Amino acid sequence: MKLVMAIINSEDSQRVINSLMEKGFSVTKLATTGGFLMKGNVTIITGVEDDRVSDVIEIIRKMSESRRQAIPSIPESRIGGFFDTALVEVMVGGATIFVMALDHFEKI
Repeated sequence: MKLVMAIINSEDSQRVINSLMEKGFSVTKLATTGGFLMKGNVTIITGVEDDRVSDVIEIIRKMSESRRQAIPSIPESRIGGFFDTALVEVMVGGATIFVMALDHFEKI
């Protein structure tokens, strides 16, 4: 038995959770905030049999899109009383997945 924990972008979370549940996986959802961009993420946790771990990872991979997003950088100069900020393009989305062995699992 394995514990799969995935940190995903909040925009992708419902697609991931719905797809996992359609395939019969139980999912626990935790609202989390990452250090990068201080944006909302979702951490999902599911316990799965060893032979189904690749199924879970494949679903997460398909439903969690990496994409480019423009964000304002630190103000560079002050022009006419307004701050002029440059936009910086960064990659957001995707997923960070952890797979951990379980010593014991019991559903009560």
